[in-house]
Amino acid sequence: MALFHFKAVSQSGEEQEGRLEGADQQAIVLQLQQRGLIPIRVEPAGEHSTGLLGKKISLGRSHTGERHIQALTQDLAALLKAGVPLERALAIMIQVRSHHDDTRLLSRIREGIQRGQTLSVVLAEQNAGFSPFYLNMIRAAEISGNLDQGLADLAHYLERSRRLREKALSALIYPLILLLVSGASLLIILTYVIPQFQQLFADMGQAMPLPTRIVISSADFIKRFGLWLLLGLLLMLLYARRRLREPGVRLAWHRLLLRLPLAGPLIQRLEVARFTRSLGTLMQGGVPLLGALDIARQTLSNQLLMEVLAKAASELKEGKRLAEPLQASGRFPPLAIQMIRVGEETGQLEDMLLKVADTYDREVENTIQRLLTILEPVLILGLGVLIAGIIISMLVAILSINELPV
Repeated sequence: MALFHFKAVSQSGEEQEGRLEGADQQAIVLQLQQRGLIPIRVEPAGEHSTGLLGKKISLGRSHTGERHIQALTQDLAALLKAGVPLERALAIMIQVRSHHDDTRLLSRIREGIQRGQTLSVVLAEQNAGFSPFYLNMIRAAEISGNLDQGLADLAHYLERSRRLREKALSALIYPLILLLVSGASLLIILTYVIPQFQQLFADMGQAMPLPTRIVISSADFIKRFGLWLLLGLLLMLLYARRRLREPGVRLAWHRLLLRLPLAGPLIQRLEVARFTRSLGTLMQGGVPLLGALDIARQTLSNQLLMEVLAKAASELKEGKRLAEPLQASGRFPPLAIQMIRVGEETGQLEDMLLKVADTYDREVENTIQRLLTILEPVLILGLGVLIAGIIISMLVAILSINELPV
């Protein structure tokens, strides 16, 4: 048995920290849930960090892909909505599934349900990609007695999140391919084509035009030191990655990202969409605001925004509304803050949060499309100008041979 440090929140939003003994992290999560607590962080006691930027773990990393989890959630929600009991619904899904990993997972879940365990407890025992967000959504739905709707909301959340991420990745594929092809083309020209002209220009010496000397020197430098440059770049990336694990460096880097001219607003909108959809879905599932805020905060990737939300949670305990600390931080868009404020005033905060998420999902898609519309021709034009410049520098040198004194 090992000793673990945990941080959790109660259904009323009260934070609790302490230490528990268990076989592993999943066992501690199970103990906390059985006590009616929502686990936020579980880590070995020796690795505990008291700061907000302390080490986090991801519970139950995926052996089952996100698409499979989404499909399983959607199918189970549909069967429950049709009035099929949970154990029978799992049996039906086992029969119709052809994916071996899915059937094994469903069989383990069904066995747990047959033993009298709740779905959230059984899922917490699986090492199949069920995040704390997922588990707490299920648990909230069980407490409210509306598991079918909770699963439907969860499936919708997973679908929207995956679709937004895939659209962003798909949009970047063409520019990345273009950059790789451009780099490969320039590398071939500089390391293979240009050296073929060096013998031709060997007798010209300093009589070569300046552009030609620059191109040949660059090609010679890359041919001699290219591998060392690549190795140096790799070492720099590894060093930067290691430094980014330090809380102070990571916070400064994330602050810089939000200030970048084009990427900054895009990152901000992505994070706002992710946070508001997570928070709105949790609240819609019955999780109290304070508990939902702590869980939704963990879904963000920007450390600066996570700190803003941690401060907002502290001010919520003092009786303030959510919109006030978000506006004071200056890190959230005015439209999102106004919509959140309206939701708080009308008592429909979860609905307004989901509307904010939909709004910024669309903005992210439009922004990415606009950036790519500009980026693609710029890349093509830049590559064309660069290659044309190299070719012209060679032609100028060839033509200048006739001007050399006999």
